Amino acid sequence: MSVANRTLSRIPKRAEKQEIEVLHRTFSDSGVFDVIDTVDSQIIYGRRGTGKTHALNYLASEKRESGELAVYLDLRTVGSPTGVTGGPPADRAERATRLLIDILGALHEELLSSALEGATTGDELLVARANAFAQAIARVRVEGTVSRGRTSRQSTSSGSNFAAELSGGFHGGRVTAATIAGETSSNEHREEVNGVETHEIHFGEVSRALRDLTESLATKRLWILIDEWSSLPPELQPFLAEFLLRSVLPLKKIVVKIAAIEHQSVFRTTSGDATIGFEVGADISANVNLDDFMVYEGNEERSVEFFSDLFTRHVAAGEGLVPGIDTSVPSSVITVAFSDSRAFAELVRAAEGVPRDALNIAGIAATHALDTKITVPLVRQAARDWYQSDKLKALESRQEAIRLLHWIIDEVIRGKKARAFLVTEDESHSPEILTLFDARVLHLVRRGYSAQDDPGVRYNIWNIDFGAYVDLIRTKNAPQGALAIGNDDSTFATVDVPAEDRRAIRRAILTLKDFASPR
Repeated sequence: MSVANRTLSRIPKRAEKQEIEVLHRTFSDSGVFDVIDTVDSQIIYGRRGTGKTHALNYLASEKRESGELAVYLDLRTVGSPTGVTGGPPADRAERATRLLIDILGALHEELLSSALEGATTGDELLVARANAFAQAIARVRVEGTVSRGRTSRQSTSSGSNFAAELSGGFHGGRVTAATIAGETSSNEHREEVNGVETHEIHFGEVSRALRDLTESLATKRLWILIDEWSSLPPELQPFLAEFLLRSVLPLKKIVVKIAAIEHQSVFRTTSGDATIGFEVGADISANVNLDDFMVYEGNEERSVEFFSDLFTRHVAAGEGLVPGIDTSVPSSVITVAFSDSRAFAELVRAAEGVPRDALNIAGIAATHALDTKITVPLVRQAARDWYQSDKLKALESRQEAIRLLHWIIDEVIRGKKARAFLVTEDESHSPEILTLFDARVLHLVRRGYSAQDDPGVRYNIWNIDFGAYVDLIRTKNAPQGALAIGNDDSTFATVDVPAEDRRAIRRAILTLKDFASPR
């Protein structure tokens, strides 16, 4: 295998597998950094593989380099089994409380560790307030009977002794030292508790402790970067949102960024007459969606530029230099590793704007290429392999979604020779469409499109994944354009539909009622 192909095949495909300094060097900015580098708390949406983890880690490293304090929390690695899944005795509120304690415990440890890395005068106050914060989030209430007993004991000793006790951990630290001389008396206290322990968090107390802690920081702000929000059980997510609303978001020196999958996130719910969680848009902004940044349709040149920079950065961060590749010139990766610019453009199209898909398809193609350059047929073969092994694999248990996908392919690609279609906004939120979207076999390329002959009706424009129709290329069923318009198979429009074509767009509309209708 050539050095270039070996390097491409070895690029790490997931951000969490790389060190923070490598993530910093390999971050290719599609314009998202300017949007998230603000002091406003935000939700950052994006499907798996769009770069949410990479963006948060890059933001963290940038803030640390500027002297601010940034704490990154991966919610997949935080929490005990009783907090996340809960045992039979644990109800939803108790599970949520335990989960919050685990998350805040991880935050406390990160804060204390970061603060002690650069120990300076005044750290004693910082440590004391960090421990006060820990104590505020670890309260236990016992419901039941409590009995207490007390015993006393006297002892004598000659000479003098030095005794010290050190205790620490999540619930705070304590150091006690004493010099003992002559006769010593001591009291022993014993407490017996009978009842059921329940955990509780006093939001006001935690908020005050956290505010005092941030005021002790030498930095201007504390950045709390929460990743993998959607990994939490949906029924527990609003409880974490409620805590953030009451205890964190009001604090001026704290900025919160949350990375989440839009359709798998629940930030607000109702329980009886109570509303739990925060309101997206009012309490926290949600103006960033990474799926919108690298849409290929209509942005071909921008996409090629972004991905060439992405691959150049990864090659530069690899194990060694690749002959012929000048890492200061992104196009040199295309020249050395690909047969021509068309092969790289085909890779970018196959990725449909998803960086992780691009890295995986390139790795598979490089493995097939061995000592030769990557060609268009090799990219297509790799795209088909990745589509079948990753995307369709994720849909194995969703038979209705697979049936809808096959129907869409028949209707749009085979029936209309197109690769894109319109669905009303209401139908775009159907569970099956969202399942196909999350699996990256459908891609949302335009939101809220309005046709001239349908006033008041809004449509979303969807693109079918390249891997779904790659086998049809060079056959009579190959798609000839993006959106089918007119009354035949020879007229097509781009996803940026010209005004003169908007009355003819009806042919590109799919109605899911037709899919559900018996045949």
